[in-house]
Amino acid sequence: MNIFNTFRDRIAARLETLAAEGKLLAGLDLSRIATEPPREAAHGDMATNAAMVLARDAGMKPRDLAEMIVAGFADDPDVEQAEIAGPGFINLRLRNGVYHAVVDHVLAAGTSFGDSTAGGGVAVNVEYVSANPTGPMHVGHCRGAVFGDALCSLLEKAGYAVTREYYVNDAGAQVDVLARSAYLRYCEALGHDIGEIPEGLYPGDYLVPVGQALAAQYGDRWLTADESEWLPVIRDTAIDAMMVMIREDLQALGISFDVFTSERSLVEKGQVESVLAELTGRDLIYTGVLEPPKGKLPDDWEARPQTLFRSTRFGDDVDRPLKKSDGGFTYFASDIANHKDKFDRGFGQMIDVWGADHGGYVKRMKAAVTAITNGKGELDVRLCQLVRLFREGEPVKMSKRSGSFVTLREVVDEVGKDVVRFIMLTRKNDAPLDFDFARAVEQSRENPVFYVQYAHARISSVFRNAGEEAQGADLSEAALRSADLALLSDDSELALMRALADWPRAVEAAALAHEPHRIAFYLYDLAASFHSYWNKGKEDTTLRFIRADNPELTKARLALLRAAALTIASGLAVLGVEPVEEMR
Repeated sequence: MNIFNTFRDRIAARLETLAAEGKLLAGLDLSRIATEPPREAAHGDMATNAAMVLARDAGMKPRDLAEMIVAGFADDPDVEQAEIAGPGFINLRLRNGVYHAVVDHVLAAGTSFGDSTAGGGVAVNVEYVSANPTGPMHVGHCRGAVFGDALCSLLEKAGYAVTREYYVNDAGAQVDVLARSAYLRYCEALGHDIGEIPEGLYPGDYLVPVGQALAAQYGDRWLTADESEWLPVIRDTAIDAMMVMIREDLQALGISFDVFTSERSLVEKGQVESVLAELTGRDLIYTGVLEPPKGKLPDDWEARPQTLFRSTRFGDDVDRPLKKSDGGFTYFASDIANHKDKFDRGFGQMIDVWGADHGGYVKRMKAAVTAITNGKGELDVRLCQLVRLFREGEPVKMSKRSGSFVTLREVVDEVGKDVVRFIMLTRKNDAPLDFDFARAVEQSRENPVFYVQYAHARISSVFRNAGEEAQGADLSEAALRSADLALLSDDSELALMRALADWPRAVEAAALAHEPHRIAFYLYDLAASFHSYWNKGKEDTTLRFIRADNPELTKARLALLRAAALTIASGLAVLGVEPVEEMR
């Protein structure tokens, strides 16, 4: 039940009627009509831009068109007042019954309240995390993992058919470095003094068990062998071990994937060569020499003929190399094949979640997707900015286990999955985020995780008390639906009901924008409405939730609280956070 969509449809129907009566030009683009809460609550419950966006095409002044729309609400039983503001905006004040109906709908729908069909079942592929299989996940990966997972849940709630995908970068130089690093630990496990880990290799202790496993399996077989013999074997073993570790890290965050795609498998199956051959046949690949980069030249810069993709034809700044000097494919070539493979699997809509350090890669990848799909595919790239860790205002030192960073598991193990997930979504993905361990577990309004969870826990405590005072009473959602909701008329009750009514709109808007942080913001505002209602009842005894002298009013208020708890749980589910019954 999305009351904003309901009234948008009523406005559209009014305009179609006016057109049918010859009072308005037919064929106007009604998709531009928006209905949303007004910026100031004093202006009413709902505002629409209908007259403003349609006036020019209708050949009318916005205010004149607004007057025709407003006239249609004169007999609407759900509208108390419709008025025109400024040059032609329309503000609606709704009758309380609209919000009583919302409460009833929430009780009937449960945590599925807010589910939408806006996505129309469209298949969407979301690729996120995709950390190189060279070590444990760090806190930077954590943010992208939570963002991507919450985005998937959000899109599913909005009616999309979502596939969660992890792209394993198991080809290229970095996994060879991993193999050499694991080989040192293998030698160490066999009793050899390896000294300091050479610069350029991975120094973390997480490779010690890999070396021990290799020693147990192969003994000293590889000690005197040539690198060309042991590197493929140790590389595969190390990659498998790292992917087990990464999966465990993700499981600690409550994250799982539908598909793991291997970069190496794309290469070995000839999919990279195939897509490059296709682009060559369309004259989108050529041999040329790139202009030197602006500013200071890199030490490895050389003007040489290269195999280039004509990405400038599709909005990129320069054409991009597809092969390295040794003849191997660049990461970009493999990424083109990866996205072509997604499109061939039926994903016209693709979303990639990357770290902010990949910002310079966005234009070329968007250009490639446009090229390989003949403009039929759409790629949205979401960049996640850095996370800075603090403990009571002081930066957190690096992890000894990782050798160079704080691991995801260390953060989750200290404060818990739910706290980590919620806090990672309290800022927009492209804004830096500071994570303070002390603040994360602080029990105050300044801690959004606590504030939202506390609202749910408080409601649970009310129901425990109600159950004790009225033993045997049926407090289920089905029973509460028979409450006389017309008894709910206080401003604080109406404010909470308005907040509930905004949940379906919040879901659709956040899904359309690919911004799951909006859900965290919504939940904080919903919790604020509830806490305000709670505090008002402490000061005014007539607003207490449980009124022994008025069982019907008690039942109505419990119905409202249950609807609030269900909506909080619905929102937390999108974020991957469990609602709590008690705060300990």
